[in-house]
Amino acid sequence: MAKEQRGIQSIEVGGQLLQVLAAASAPMMLKDLAHAADMPAAKAHAYLVSFCKLGLMEQDVETGRYDLGALALQLGLASLNRLDAVKIATREMSELSARTGQSVAIAVWGNFGPTIVRFEQSVRPVHINMRTGTVMSLTTTATGQVFAAHLPKSQIEAALNATYSDAKQRAAAKKTLADLAPTLAKVRERGLARAEGNPVPGINAFSAPVFDHTASVVIALTILGSSADFDASWSSSLAAICSEKAGLMSMRLGFKANLR
Repeated sequence: MAKEQRGIQSIEVGGQLLQVLAAASAPMMLKDLAHAADMPAAKAHAYLVSFCKLGLMEQDVETGRYDLGALALQLGLASLNRLDAVKIATREMSELSARTGQSVAIAVWGNFGPTIVRFEQSVRPVHINMRTGTVMSLTTTATGQVFAAHLPKSQIEAALNATYSDAKQRAAAKKTLADLAPTLAKVRERGLARAEGNPVPGINAFSAPVFDHTASVVIALTILGSSADFDASWSSSLAAICSEKAGLMSMRLGFKANLR
């Protein structure tokens, strides 16, 4: 077991005030900040003075309320610019596969549509043609429906135009997507798409969107496995775990649900 490293307690204590303010939806008064951080107002004030000097916080001279300062904004933007959604998702794949006993895939939006960039096979391999570079159907796969439900129409049409050179095929694909409108509305409502034995017989899947700080979907996180041991009911633990993990990844990328 790794030995816990010793830190500076005063910084950790003061950091509670920064956490409270970061989670708040508006500037806060000293007494409210102190109460939320569970510390005396006088003690909180001393920290706030130092934070204001550093630029981590600022105080409105008219209202007396505190808000995050310019340095906090700079730190936040620097962190967001350094985030790599695929790298973050890749680190979570092995844990998710081990936890569920199922295979896990992550897909991003490519020129031709949802494209697999990582695939983690479970200890119970699934016989499916899925590897890096595989483009998933927008209409028949859970992965594809996640993107179809959340991306702007212009991006969807651009992918269809790149995929189908034949006008009739392109028109048929667009009609299929239009017919799927009620299904895609449910995907947005649930935050989850499902595939049961389609397009691959005997294979079930759940897929959930991962959003970035701009509330744009950047990844579809998909768990899949044999229908013999993959509970595809909406109330299953697999559905809950997929949604939970995608939500945690979204938070890591700076997403806030109220942006959508």
